[in-house]
Amino acid sequence: MTKYCLTVTCPTQRGIVAAISTYLAGKGCNITDSSQFDDTVTGRFFMRVSFSSEEGLGLAELEGDFAETADSFGMVAKFHDEAEKMKVIIMVSRFGHCLNDLLYRWRIGALPIDIVAVISNHMEYQKVVVNHDIPFHCIKVTKENKPQAEAEQMRIVRDTGAELIVLARYMQVLSDEMCKAMSGRIINIHHSFLPSFKGANPYKQAYERGVKLIGATSHYVTADLDEGPIIEQDIIRVTHAQSPEDYVSLGRDVESQVLARAIHAHIHKRVFMNGNKTVVFPPSPGSYASEKMG
Repeated sequence: MTKYCLTVTCPTQRGIVAAISTYLAGKGCNITDSSQFDDTVTGRFFMRVSFSSEEGLGLAELEGDFAETADSFGMVAKFHDEAEKMKVIIMVSRFGHCLNDLLYRWRIGALPIDIVAVISNHMEYQKVVVNHDIPFHCIKVTKENKPQAEAEQMRIVRDTGAELIVLARYMQVLSDEMCKAMSGRIINIHHSFLPSFKGANPYKQAYERGVKLIGATSHYVTADLDEGPIIEQDIIRVTHAQSPEDYVSLGRDVESQVLARAIHAHIHKRVFMNGNKTVVFPPSPGSYASEKMG
């Protein structure tokens, strides 16, 4: 039995769900999970359907025969084999908590991806990456060599066939050209103090201002720094009794969790672009995702 999912976006109109269900039933497929959202503001419809094919139909046949239905509704539709793991490149600088968390989740199967490379502008994490049998690339980035450095990074993307770049606390600003070339395929993580506490040591600034909540935001990267469409967010409460070091420790935990959840949603095709924001469908009930990702 082969498991697939179908993702659909199109203008809102009657009959979309019926047409999709009828098509899959006619192909001998069984729908196992379905999520949909009709945005009455933008007039856009979003749907993700998980289904199984007992007859073992291939992607080419499913996509080819669905083209007529898709055209009739103006759909952007894509079938995905749920057994295929997305190829991912992780980029990191000197803060390793997100990298280490992702490597652990990947190793135990909680994050089913194919990590094809780790790129860093420093050497701190070479050993831990190589010990996981993952290629490590150190590409120094300066103001003078930035175009050449990004060209080398994009070469690695092309050579590995990477479909997603994860900025796991990579502390270099990507160029507009790279953001456009990988639009919707770069995910970043940062603390949720922006724009209140910019610059060095934001957790110390937060402590000095007596904040009661700290958090993290994961988003797609665009040319507008830290303002791309948001995928996932979370917060944790702090009190006056905690130190700046406590803030940092708690912040690292929430950053790691938020980034992992954002990646998990993306690789399972649960995230849909909707203008400057996203539609994010929840994991299927009872799936390993809802059990392991927390």
